[in-house]
Amino acid sequence: MLKEGQIRIPSGCAIAGIFDKSGKRFSGEEIIRSIAVMHDRSNGLGGGFAGYGIYPEYKDAYAFHVFYDDLDARVKCEAFLERHFDIINLSKIPTRKHKRVRNEPLIWRYFLHPLPTKLADSQLDEREFTVRCVVKVNTTIKGAYIFSSGKNMGVFKAEGYPEDVGEFYRLEEYSGTCWTAHGRYPTNTPGWWGGAHPFALLDYSVVHNGEISSYDANRRYIEMFGYQCTLQTDTEVIAYMIDYLNRRKGLSMKEIADIVAAPFWSVIEKMPEQEKQRMTYLRNAFSSLLITGPFSILVGFENGLMALNDRLKLRSMVAAEKGDRFYVASEEAAIRALEPELDRLWAPHGGEPVIVTANGGDTRENS
Repeated sequence: MLKEGQIRIPSGCAIAGIFDKSGKRFSGEEIIRSIAVMHDRSNGLGGGFAGYGIYPEYKDAYAFHVFYDDLDARVKCEAFLERHFDIINLSKIPTRKHKRVRNEPLIWRYFLHPLPTKLADSQLDEREFTVRCVVKVNTTIKGAYIFSSGKNMGVFKAEGYPEDVGEFYRLEEYSGTCWTAHGRYPTNTPGWWGGAHPFALLDYSVVHNGEISSYDANRRYIEMFGYQCTLQTDTEVIAYMIDYLNRRKGLSMKEIADIVAAPFWSVIEKMPEQEKQRMTYLRNAFSSLLITGPFSILVGFENGLMALNDRLKLRSMVAAEKGDRFYVASEEAAIRALEPELDRLWAPHGGEPVIVTANGGDTRENS
């Protein structure tokens, strides 16, 4: 019989992130090395990455990354895109054959702008118009899935171990100011290309370790506002929640953290009166967006990164700094593999976000 300590129980899934506060771009090879250290936290059923600042030559265009099941899906999707966008460049996403990356779909990339006439007719702002087009493709064109749709950023994901997925997508050929990574160990949902992390909408991307027991309540609420959860995994809803709260409601990342990982009422009661009133409003106004269950997440956004645990800190997460670099991962070893000598290393408290930005944001916020 195996005794405690003789077998490793990794609590499933691995997350890692690197952010350069000075805006300096660095190779995607670094995030591959970081996530590879946590190989045993994955089971080969999903890996992925998000890179920011990777398309400077097309920084003002939306970059759509698309999976197609077949040529017919591609033809239908491209016809839709041509009716709604000015496509300035399209191509297959560069990959290399990899024996451990399986079931490869057609993978294409489009740099595009909304057509002015279509945008004017819609009476929507540019970002809302783009979101609605993404949702339309993903819910009505069978076999087509736009899995990345931001500006100057991109998601790369597949069925496989994360380090293999990084090699498959040739991420060492990209440079970015921020990278996040995920190694998947699915327990309640299938392992497939669309279900791999990150999940993204516009420039928001989410990688997640844990399980959302509040998923049904979160999904029912967010779908009232036009979002559709179709990807057979609970994490998808977090990306839509972030988009809704930040882009549509105008809340800050700190306020979003106070909603999705809200303190217990008993804690709020002991807060100073002004903070108590603020937290009471957020909890009551967005009660259906509280995430319950164990989780640690990394949220990438334009010029920033947020790391957040559930309020009981039921999943591991460690943060560190070295000069202008901010690191975060499920395990300290994944950080030390890149930077053995650190200026600072800490474990963020449950429910307290660490938010870094390229314009001088403080990583010590609430830590």
